[in-house]
Amino acid sequence: MTFANPSSGTFKSTRISESHDFLKFDCGVPELNRWLTRSALRADAMGTARTFVWLQGNMEVVAYFSLCPHQVRRDEVPSHLGHGAPDAIPAVLLARLALSVSLHRQKLGGDLLTDALARAVDGVHAVGGRLIVVDAISDEAGAFYKHFGFQSVADTPHRLFRKASDVEAALRGSHLGRR
Repeated sequence: MTFANPSSGTFKSTRISESHDFLKFDCGVPELNRWLTRSALRADAMGTARTFVWLQGNMEVVAYFSLCPHQVRRDEVPSHLGHGAPDAIPAVLLARLALSVSLHRQKLGGDLLTDALARAVDGVHAVGGRLIVVDAISDEAGAFYKHFGFQSVADTPHRLFRKASDVEAALRGSHLGRR
């Protein structure tokens, strides 16, 4: 997928590779920086997660997200999301989402999330799945995901869910706003 950025050109989302310059990536959250630089390629090679990056200039990574297969127990989700589902609900986990500090305050976080969710929906079409799950790293991140229609459960406020079918409908409507 490609997203236009009026201030710096176009970002192209692509699967991570050793040819990408990601060692200097800084999103302002050390845990997310470390995961990209130390674990993303290994997770990709092992098939435990797929990481996609936005590139700028000479293969410099300025954003990334990681997706992986997942499942949740029906009793862990709000009843309206789990209704009619099996006890173990197949899902896609949005495991990481990070934007370089150089791109903060440009309203690109929603574009990055849209890119990630479009790929998650593609995965659901290819192999099945009912939910998209995210574990927000902070209250601020949780508020970001809630703004885009994700819902939390009272006893696990940082674990958020959204039906893949709702995400797909929102993507077709060109916005991910609240449902």
